[in-house]
Amino acid sequence: MEDRQIMELADQLKAAKERKSELEEQTKVVNAEIDRLDLALSDAMAEAELDKFTHCGSTFYLKSRLFASPMAGKKEDLYAVLKENGFGSLVTESVNANTLSSFVREQKAENGDELPEWLDGFINTFEKVSVGIRKK
Repeated sequence: MEDRQIMELADQLKAAKERKSELEEQTKVVNAEIDRLDLALSDAMAEAELDKFTHCGSTFYLKSRLFASPMAGKKEDLYAVLKENGFGSLVTESVNANTLSSFVREQKAENGDELPEWLDGFINTFEKVSVGIRKK
């Protein structure tokens, strides 16, 4: 391969990487705008007591997702208490965040929407309300 071809490939690779960086920055800006609009719309829908509506051929609906994680400095204690209470199969070297969230959701459902007492002090939870969009 000639030096000229190598230099052309180098220029093309550099340009492609620069374009990728530009697109990643644009994606960050768009994601921030999506988060801002999602929060504003979900708040407006909650205030208007709307759980869903249709507009311009799309259905907008509120959805809620539970996220769970071990409390700071309590990861090993959480693993021990899960094992002690018969849920050691959730524990490997770590508990997958989605698996833990599903487990906590199930436990809350079985306990009147409350965390079981044995998990108290080991788990942080929060719910994120967002707007989903699907075509009709």
